[in-house]
Amino acid sequence: MAGDSESKTEKATPKKRRDERKKGNVLMSRDVVGVATLLGSLVMLRIMGGIAMGRAETILSACFNYIREGEAGFLPGIGRELLVRCLVTVVVVAGPFLLVTLILAIAATFAQTRMLVTTEPLKPKLSKLNPLEGFKRMFSLRSVVELFKNLIKFSILLYLIFDYFKSVSATLTRFLDMDVSQAVSILFDDIFNLVLRVVIAFIVVAFFDYLYQWWDYERKLRMSKQEIKEEYKQTEGDPQVKGKIKQIQRERAQQRMMQQVPGADVVIRNPTHVAVALRYKPEKDSAPVMVAKGVDELALRIVKTAEEHDVAVIENVPLARSLYASIDLDREITPDFYGPVAEILVYVLKLDQQPPPQ
Repeated sequence: MAGDSESKTEKATPKKRRDERKKGNVLMSRDVVGVATLLGSLVMLRIMGGIAMGRAETILSACFNYIREGEAGFLPGIGRELLVRCLVTVVVVAGPFLLVTLILAIAATFAQTRMLVTTEPLKPKLSKLNPLEGFKRMFSLRSVVELFKNLIKFSILLYLIFDYFKSVSATLTRFLDMDVSQAVSILFDDIFNLVLRVVIAFIVVAFFDYLYQWWDYERKLRMSKQEIKEEYKQTEGDPQVKGKIKQIQRERAQQRMMQQVPGADVVIRNPTHVAVALRYKPEKDSAPVMVAKGVDELALRIVKTAEEHDVAVIENVPLARSLYASIDLDREITPDFYGPVAEILVYVLKLDQQPPPQ
């Protein structure tokens, strides 16, 4: 396993990334989502601070009034009234908080996953029931990092809360000389500052967590060179098979080309390296047509086939090379070759008209 892991040194291919994305395996930091909800809570705390303080002041005033008038004890009716007031306060104050944090959590998740919606991670997997796999996950690098990260967050939270109470403990008695609205306002500002410090600290933690999640995600996506080769075979086909197919296609094309040589009017050659076969049928061709061409061994085959079928073979080194380089198969020659080719065709025609030697 270690050797296999070490061999995965190549970056993931686009296909690998697409396949993993379909499985729901995408880069995502839960701490980023948590920070987004914290920021939303902080903003809502500032926006709805007045409403929250007004509700808190109302409940505290009611409690103080009940205490002053409570000679008969805490009556059931008073308890029900306080419960109703508290529930209304929770709905009015906490409702918008929950809605905003929910929206921000969804937005932060979709921003990281690029709007991915899949049920693949919810499908049951037998590997999750394997005790050995569970044991490995418990002592994996990710588990150690998560534990270390949670300890850091818990320590930061404890320190900030402790520091807050340490700073306000000496001045708690001042609330005895204040009215309720003033005390609630001061407490609200203190709570807001405390949440702000927590948010700033957690943003730093989330930033480093995102970097780690990116590194871990890329590490797990790495592929070995063999995996890349196998993927290429699946998508593009086996290079050896493709090479064999191309070879067969070339051979068949050459066979079709060689079948046209007997119908050519002339073969122009460079003694051993280049040969081109031209056909000119005035009734259907507006200009001579290249029906075959080749170099080296193929050129020799063209010449041999032409000689076997009594097709004239003319040696013209510059013309043979120029025609081979400039004209494609089954294409008419270009006007700049009309003159030299016409001279050769006239010469071939004269040869055909000569009586055979006795």
